[in-house]
Amino acid sequence: MTFFFYLPLLLVYALFAIYAERKISAFIQNRLGPMETGPYGLLQTVADFIKLIQKEDIVPSASLPYLFRLAPIFVFAVVFAGFSVLPANANLAGAGVNTGVYLLLALVSLDVIGLMLAGWSSNNKYSTLGTFRAAAQLLSYEIALGISVLIVCVWAGTLNLQEISLLQGIFSNKTTYAFGIANGWDVQHIGGFLSWNVFTLPILFFVWIIFFIASLAESNRAPFDLLEAEAELVGGIQTEYSGFRWAVIMFAEYGIMLLVSLLGAILFFGSWYSPLPNIGELKLANWTNGTPGNISAFLWGSFWLISKAIVLVSLQIWVRWTFPRLRINQLMSLCWKYLVPFALFLLLLTALWKIWVTV
Repeated sequence: MTFFFYLPLLLVYALFAIYAERKISAFIQNRLGPMETGPYGLLQTVADFIKLIQKEDIVPSASLPYLFRLAPIFVFAVVFAGFSVLPANANLAGAGVNTGVYLLLALVSLDVIGLMLAGWSSNNKYSTLGTFRAAAQLLSYEIALGISVLIVCVWAGTLNLQEISLLQGIFSNKTTYAFGIANGWDVQHIGGFLSWNVFTLPILFFVWIIFFIASLAESNRAPFDLLEAEAELVGGIQTEYSGFRWAVIMFAEYGIMLLVSLLGAILFFGSWYSPLPNIGELKLANWTNGTPGNISAFLWGSFWLISKAIVLVSLQIWVRWTFPRLRINQLMSLCWKYLVPFALFLLLLTALWKIWVTV
């Protein structure tokens, strides 16, 4: 069922995300961005899409044509498949997989295969170099990403994304603070942002920073966009692609941006629960969440989850147009010398804290 929820969402999101990226980058660089096509350039993305689907589908004569044509579709397919395990609200729990986190990470890891096929099958030296970078970058940062997700699973005691969501809400009777002074205080009657993972265990805020950095690398976003690196690789794995197939690769990139942002919101920022505390006679959190199973829970839950994801996507866009691209040696050093060791330390710390709170 979540396919029917996320597919139209992904299509609408892509249109507005590309427009937002142009406008945000223009604002950062003191430009106007798209202004001519439609009011304030709102139809520029639509015009670009119409142009791309009309372009000739060029396949280099020296390439491996079947793999060359298949690679963009494969990349998008594995990214979109990742949405199947994400809960959308209290009623749409995603695929009924108890190990949903593992399945999601497995699907995301397949993305590197499609990118490598795209670069290698092009039979272009720039694309091949982009392929080598894809293998080194994505396989390395998947380790940091996986450890950061594992830390949340250790704290929640489950691998089910819907259960992780429920543990951060006012309907849970298991959500307790990890602060020493308030250890064991049940926050189900307060709810809101106070029951989010980053507040129930402040260590998880630093885990989220690792998750966010690793997700940027998984999404091929600057300062980790070494796969295409226009300055030295022309376009990297996308050099030989044109028209619709180039658009599919870019669509997959924006799709994985939304995927990791939704995952970050679910793991760290209360999933589909409202940030409003459940205080006073109005009981705001109840009013903006509803009881699971009714229409209020469906609409408000989807609204809050998508809103949190959009904020994280905007943060990714801001980072791209603010920080310079890393060199390949800097990229690998950041992962293996800093992110992975620090993530392992936080994993040990979280496990010890979980044992202490449980006992």
